[in-house]
Amino acid sequence: MDAIQMVDLKRQYLKIKAEIDQGILEVLDTTAYINGPKVKAFQEGLQHYLRAQHVIPCANGTDALQIAMMALDLQPGDEVIVPAFTYVATAEVIALLRLKPVMVDVDYDTFNLTADIVAAAITPRTKAIVPVNLFGQSCDLEPIMALAQERGLWVIEDNAQAIGADYTFSDGSTAKTGTIAHIGCTSFYPSKNLGAYGDGGAISTNRADLAQRMQMIANHGQGRRYYHDAVGVNSRLDSIQAVVLGVKLQHLDEYAAARRAAADFYDRAFAGLDWVQTPVRHPRSTHVFHQYTLLVKNGQRDALQAHLQQKGVPSMIYYPVPLYAQDAFRSFTEVEHLPITEQLCQEVISLPMHTELDQEQLHYIAETVKSC
Repeated sequence: MDAIQMVDLKRQYLKIKAEIDQGILEVLDTTAYINGPKVKAFQEGLQHYLRAQHVIPCANGTDALQIAMMALDLQPGDEVIVPAFTYVATAEVIALLRLKPVMVDVDYDTFNLTADIVAAAITPRTKAIVPVNLFGQSCDLEPIMALAQERGLWVIEDNAQAIGADYTFSDGSTAKTGTIAHIGCTSFYPSKNLGAYGDGGAISTNRADLAQRMQMIANHGQGRRYYHDAVGVNSRLDSIQAVVLGVKLQHLDEYAAARRAAADFYDRAFAGLDWVQTPVRHPRSTHVFHQYTLLVKNGQRDALQAHLQQKGVPSMIYYPVPLYAQDAFRSFTEVEHLPITEQLCQEVISLPMHTELDQEQLHYIAETVKSC
């Protein structure tokens, strides 16, 4: 059996090596390294895949979030509601822009925000909501969007972990995650479901006014070259990363199917264990399993991780510390205790999840968990 990886990018690359290598050589031959035809082709391909009106490629997922917030003309001190159980970038950009991150609890089963949680946190200073589609499935966004419309709030969808997932509305229609809120943001960090071979990100929207403003902000605030209409940033997706992403975009649904098959194997293997909870699928969302995250109920999460490590099975804790307990945010929030977030930080453990897991590896991982 090959050594088990948390994410096996090498074997994934070998399957598409010829396409990737040829595309990179074309970039080197043309020397169109920045904003070249490969970037335009990927932009159009992602727009088509997401069924979005506009996609703006950028340098990384954190930039995507920052550019989105800059485009909304939020003012210092404005409140932005964000889950406390998420990666730091989601709240980091709020603080960087001198806005106030209002950190709230999440649903225990899905790890995501709900409309009820958001509603309880809205104040007269609230201007935006950032639901995070954590671990690979959508928040229940229809009621969140209805609440936002009622209260006159912006919604920025952090879709870094759920690209390719589908959300079903109450009328039966569907949309890709990242296109449901006013703005969607994603990351192409190498380990993501659609990952580059370096950094990259993208912003999506169905509003032409926001797209125009975000495109301008991402390019030094330029509406046309050397004419700067706003203070912006320099955030570009380079052509080599666009080549990689363009090839992998063609395989994204195939990759999601492989992840779901691995998740189904895990689910069956752990069905009889009363001390773990397997991932809960929200009925409104498909799950693309950026992570396969167990909840360990018997207080032995850390012991399980040590056991897995001893047996050669990697695992990760996403996330060990609530955002409000991080030193970086102590001056930005008055939150001291969110019970579900703190419980999750003590119970979650993510098992290997990627497109190249084979039956032998899956069996070994499952049996190792069960033998703890």
